[in-house]
Amino acid sequence: MALNERKDGQEQPFWPVGPFKVRLPFIHYRWEKAEFVQALIMFVVSLGMIPLLTQYLGLPYEVALAYVFIGGVGFMLPALLGVAMVPGWITPAIPVVLLYLGKFEPGPEAIKALFALQILVFAIFFVLGITKLGGKLVNIVPNSLKAGIMIGAGIAALTGEIQAGGRLYNTPISLIIGSLLAVYILFSLSYRTLVQKAKFARVIANYGLVPAMIAAMLIGWGVKEYKFPDVQWGITQPAFGDMWNYLPFTVGFPTIDMFLLAVPTALIAYIIAFGDIIVGNTLLDQGAKVRKDEHIDINVDRVHLVTAMRNLLHSFFAPYPGLAGPLWTPVQATMMERYKYGRTAMDSIYSGSGTFWIAGFIALFILPLVSIFQPILPIALSLSLIITGYVCISVGIEQLQTNTERGVAGMMAVVLAVHGATYGLLAGVVLYFIVEKKSLFAKKTQETHLPEEQEKSA
Repeated sequence: MALNERKDGQEQPFWPVGPFKVRLPFIHYRWEKAEFVQALIMFVVSLGMIPLLTQYLGLPYEVALAYVFIGGVGFMLPALLGVAMVPGWITPAIPVVLLYLGKFEPGPEAIKALFALQILVFAIFFVLGITKLGGKLVNIVPNSLKAGIMIGAGIAALTGEIQAGGRLYNTPISLIIGSLLAVYILFSLSYRTLVQKAKFARVIANYGLVPAMIAAMLIGWGVKEYKFPDVQWGITQPAFGDMWNYLPFTVGFPTIDMFLLAVPTALIAYIIAFGDIIVGNTLLDQGAKVRKDEHIDINVDRVHLVTAMRNLLHSFFAPYPGLAGPLWTPVQATMMERYKYGRTAMDSIYSGSGTFWIAGFIALFILPLVSIFQPILPIALSLSLIITGYVCISVGIEQLQTNTERGVAGMMAVVLAVHGATYGLLAGVVLYFIVEKKSLFAKKTQETHLPEEQEKSA
């Protein structure tokens, strides 16, 4: 129960603070048991950033764990400040960010480079949130370039996992079975039919990646692809003191050249993140059509400002290869499905999203849980990237309407996946002007968006 109850058809109670709407558990919304249980397992995905922090930034495990705690604070901000989306990383951008970081030596140079990138991402979100220009900026980007970014990020995500030396290549049994199970549960047409007929299938679907992750973990231990955990008891002790030695205040701040080099990757990250905002709004709209008892305030500018705050926090206190994104799509989708079952199942969308990441943050302190999952952190990261690759490619292709757009997007995607954001964007822009534009100085005509048959005869 919450102290402030919502009347049917109204917005969930809150305290107004400038552009934000502050909501606290037990005061403004109730504690949701299902999201609490789900978070005690799904929080392991946040730990999945640790292998990237150790590999690309050169952090010790305990310092990387401290970074994850900073990320956990950021994850709680959206529900606290009035955003109804479950936040995550800008996951599709991770392969592009890793290509960018690969140009720098792990250690101080990589930390400086990541600071430059993340502070630029903060600036983009903040400026566009304050000026309310976010939607307009993305709308002027041609379909072929947006699709090329999404498809290229998807290809890079999958390539990084399946190539020689990748995690799936090194531990094929657990990750192949886990990936196939995740794809089947989340995307299979036959499983959707099964969900409509069988209650157990619907229960499994409501937990998103959790069943596939548990299956991959058990298989990984069973076939000895991963070590059995050394379960420890007590409270987690991240190295917050040592963390200071790996922050920009100590290692130094980036040069102008680093900032310039980070610009293309920052732009790509924002475009991908804005796509996540659109997906999140669509999911919320679908839920609102079913749940007439709650008015959900969907404010894109507030999403921009909160995401900017999270990236600013990371920039100075935990530069993150995953950056800070507005939406964790699998969790938001499964949460919205449960939300549709009515107020008894989930009182408010804020009670679900708020409970989830508060519980996830609490889980970081539970040493037995952290130590159990420590050996299999690569599984959590790999499944997230593989599912992200699938979604990026399918969403990117869906945006393309003509063969010309498909050609430009496909070539841009390959260049981006192989050579990184700078060359990918350059290739996309050049191809757009020399292939799609009928006149270099005229606006794109309606004919470009005609169906294929008309395009061929035009």
